[in-house]
Amino acid sequence: MTEPVPATPAPEKGVVEAIPTKPPRSQWAEIWSQLKAHKGAMAGAYLFIFIILGVLVGPLIWHVDPQFLPQGRDFINLRDTRPIYVALWDSGAKVNWAHPLGTDNLGRDTLARLMSGGRVSIAVGLTAMVLSILLGTLIGVIAGFFKRLDGPLMRLTDLFLALPLLPLILVASLLFREPLSNAFGTEGGIFILIVALIGITSWMQTARIVRGDVLALKEREFVLAARSVGTNSTQLMVRHLLPNVLSPIMVSATLGIATAIITESALSFLGFGFPPDFPTWGRLLNDSVDRMVLYPERVIWPGLLISLTVLSVNYLGDGLRDALDPRIRGR
Repeated sequence: MTEPVPATPAPEKGVVEAIPTKPPRSQWAEIWSQLKAHKGAMAGAYLFIFIILGVLVGPLIWHVDPQFLPQGRDFINLRDTRPIYVALWDSGAKVNWAHPLGTDNLGRDTLARLMSGGRVSIAVGLTAMVLSILLGTLIGVIAGFFKRLDGPLMRLTDLFLALPLLPLILVASLLFREPLSNAFGTEGGIFILIVALIGITSWMQTARIVRGDVLALKEREFVLAARSVGTNSTQLMVRHLLPNVLSPIMVSATLGIATAIITESALSFLGFGFPPDFPTWGRLLNDSVDRMVLYPERVIWPGLLISLTVLSVNYLGDGLRDALDPRIRGR
């Protein structure tokens, strides 16, 4: 004879059972909510998106060839025209409504060259950031997971940190510029060279951050449980450790974009970047130095765009760090 099932006790009078009205929020929804509350990060994100849209969509609206060189009388009329806002203020300057930001000493449109140069600079920054993040994450995960490889990989990281990176990049640029240009063309070869040099010399901070997080995570209970059921090392790193170190990787990625853009601009400014007929923001700065006193706006515009891009990315990275770190989330 089976025992009777005890009846569920009735709730006491005046006690109301709590019924959840909303499903629990996911972790990514909480991160997005925290990021939206960070005014600096949202301002930086909007500004960065605006700059990217400007350099990508702008040439589709402003149909002017950035490398077009006028000839004959057109060259005399178009060279060294001032921006509209300067020409209207200075009665002695030439006003050309077809070129709102003026032209350079060869008659090329400044607005078109700024948009074309921004496309190259941002492409170099994004591609070099991806390369440095991949290298840093790979070395950091391997060094943190395999104890016997930790020492050699971290000494390699210390070696790269001790090298004078800018002179090293300049020397490597001189050595490999000609072979890569012959193999991939002038523009393609220099793009590959600059991206490789920036990516190979900027992975060390990411590797150190990822290694520290992996050292702490590999002793956690969920990793020990995965080991106990026979999970191999590759699956442990890919499925259990790597998803838990995405937060510092994303922050390093945003800051790496700013570093890559500044490095590319410095190389182009020093004359070791793209050729003179291929504009980047750094190249525009380099070309404008000789006439900076007579035409200061030619230095202001590319310098301002570099500063705004780097500032927006830094603010975005600052907001991501606050949103992804549960210890300071909500402050």
